[in-house]
Amino acid sequence: MRVVCALGCMLALAANSLPAQTSSEKKKSDPTEIGNRDVGKGINLYSMEKELALGKQLAQEIQRQAKVVDDPLLSEYVNRIGQNLARNSDARVPFTFQVIEGDLPNAFALPGGYVFVYTGLIKIASEEDELAAAMAHEIAHVAARLMTKQATRSQIAGIASIPLIMLPGVGMARQAIPVGMLPFTRAAEEEADFLGVQYLYAAGYDPNGAVSILEKLASLERKNPGTVARIFSSHPTDSSRIQNTEREIQRILPARSEYVISTSEYAAMRQRLIDMPAKRRPTLESRRDTPTEADRPTLRRDRPE
Repeated sequence: MRVVCALGCMLALAANSLPAQTSSEKKKSDPTEIGNRDVGKGINLYSMEKELALGKQLAQEIQRQAKVVDDPLLSEYVNRIGQNLARNSDARVPFTFQVIEGDLPNAFALPGGYVFVYTGLIKIASEEDELAAAMAHEIAHVAARLMTKQATRSQIAGIASIPLIMLPGVGMARQAIPVGMLPFTRAAEEEADFLGVQYLYAAGYDPNGAVSILEKLASLERKNPGTVARIFSSHPTDSSRIQNTEREIQRILPARSEYVISTSEYAAMRQRLIDMPAKRRPTLESRRDTPTEADRPTLRRDRPE
């Protein structure tokens, strides 16, 4: 016991000798500090200008290869969800959100704030907070500059760039991109999970939506062993990821009396997508301009003890 205490005292003294690092870590675990902390700091050979330019170039390539959903109502709605999350994040770049056709229940981000959401993700996310959780995770990748920091580590290690890289469900991007930018390391995914749940919470959603969407992916993997693991090599769906998210929610996110779980608008947009033909999406009547009782968000209320 005395040895443990002595070791604890030594660790405490060591921690006190690094006050800036301790303060930074505290801010990173405090959702009230979102926007007032630099989660993107670290060794990075990419200037913000270079990162924005790279993202734009890669996004244009994706847009040429993938089929972007051109339905204006669905596109506007997904963009609105994304912009709300981005406003409640640490990101310091403008964001662009687009829906692309694909059966994968996934989303991915490019440097500089370009986020692509597969139609397959909207179909598997039965509640709005589940979709928002996946999008918040991608926003976290951008906010923490995880893509270019990972590419920097690869370059420092002497790994050259490769001429082609496979983006999930899209095909080969004809753009040289440093090894290490995609797929992400496990550490990068864990950081994006950690920050993304905070952004989800700050935007008013039930943070348990992050747990729910992970559980759905894990269930899909159990039903079709190897399928999800192969597709989501950059998004592991094992039980530890779910447990870490649950632990974070309990540890650093103060309980609220109400959370947004879903909205009737999301249910309508999701059904709209499901009902539309895969190749041609007809123009439907615009939604009502005046919200009614049915348009209000579905809230989860904690039961009084």
